[in-house]
Order: sequence, then structure tokens, then C-alpha cells
Amino acid sequence: MVPLRIEPGALALAPPANGETSAAPLRQTKDHHDLYCAGEVRILVVDDDPGVCRVIQAALGNPDFTVDAVAEPAQVEARLQGKPYHVIILDYVIPGLESERVLEWLREHQPDASIIVVTGYPSIDSALSCLRARTYDYLTKPFQVAHLQRVVTRCLESKGLLRLSEAALRESLGAAIRERRKALGLTLAQMARRTNVSLGYLSQIELGKNSASIETLYRISLGLGTKMADLFQTVQSSV
Repeated sequence: MVPLRIEPGALALAPPANGETSAAPLRQTKDHHDLYCAGEVRILVVDDDPGVCRVIQAALGNPDFTVDAVAEPAQVEARLQGKPYHVIILDYVIPGLESERVLEWLREHQPDASIIVVTGYPSIDSALSCLRARTYDYLTKPFQVAHLQRVVTRCLESKGLLRLSEAALRESLGAAIRERRKALGLTLAQMARRTNVSLGYLSQIELGKNSASIETLYRISLGLGTKMADLFQTVQSSV
């Protein structure tokens, strides 16, 4: 397969210029959301190009992550039979291995892992095979390293392994309430009258400096003409 070269924020098909990567580690891409790990995260990269493995390992660098890699086709099955992984990033086309066979190994040995497929040879057949195998995502090369980071982050969030801290949740929820209020053309004073919640308390909630009780959130939701679930959905979508 053609080696990969890293340019700022992107994976590109070309000979590597050096052994370094400009991709920021995963832990740096979400700092402003204050995501934290709820436990050890185990990720496996399966690609016959050791350079690609190193690049992805660097891009997903995080003190709470264990990011292993296997580049030798003859060692893939044995590695999959080892410890369980939460996420496996799989190159769909590996010389010497049948793609369908590898997907069978994954179903057999890593049933709980989420599979993110990357391929430099996209096709309808391979996409359908991955769809049938219920892979989490299907990425084609070249792809943005930042995009891979986002996909992995979403995947880990869906597994409950990455979560917003309490402070970040307050800030995100407050921002969602403030944006909705402003979109309706309401002042804080008008919102306070609508909800029977003090203006000062509303201000603290919107600034993320105070937690709102379920009852208060219910009043705010009514005042905004929305559902509490929609507010939290907005928070989740912004992460």
C-alpha cells in the first residue's frame, strides 16, 4: 500500500517526510468541553503500514488511553484474540488477509468493540460489507486527522467512556438556554416573569455558575417553549 504523509491536520497519500506528525493529541481537541474518561480506554489500530499506525497513535494520544497497534498481517488474529478493546480502527484492505475474514475475527474475538473502518480503496461492496458488520463508521483515505479524532470521541461518548464534567455540563446547558432565549427575543427579566424564577438565579444558570434543579429546568423549558430533552440534545450536539 502507498505510505501516508501527515500534513497539518490531514492524512495524505504520499511518502512520509519525517517521523513526526502535526496532529494535536485527542485530549487537546476537546479541552474546552472538559471531557473526562470514565475508565480505561483501550484502542487498537490495525494497518499494515507502521507509519500509519504511529500517526494514529499520536493523534489519539491521551494519558487515559491505551492505543495499541498491529501492522504485521500474520499477527492480526492473535492480537484480536488477546485483551478486549473498546474501539478498533481497521484498514479494510490489508495484503495477505481477506477483509471478510478479518470482520469475522472481529465478531468472534471482539464482539463488544466498535469498529471504525478506514480504506484507501472505497467501494460499494466494501461499504455494504461494513454496514452488514455494523461498523461504527467508514472513512476513506485521505482523511482529516481531526475528523478521525471527532469520530473516536463520539464513539467513546456513545459507550459512556467519555463524559462532560459537571462544570462543563453546567456551562453548555446555560449556553443552550441563553441562545434559545435570545432567539425568542426575550430579556432575562421577561424570562424571569415567564418562569417565576429570580432574575439573579437565571443569570447564574445561563453563565454556568449555578446548577438548576429539575423543577427549575422544567419551568425554563416551558418558558422557552421547548422540552427539557431538547435542551440536553442541544448540549450533546455541541460536544
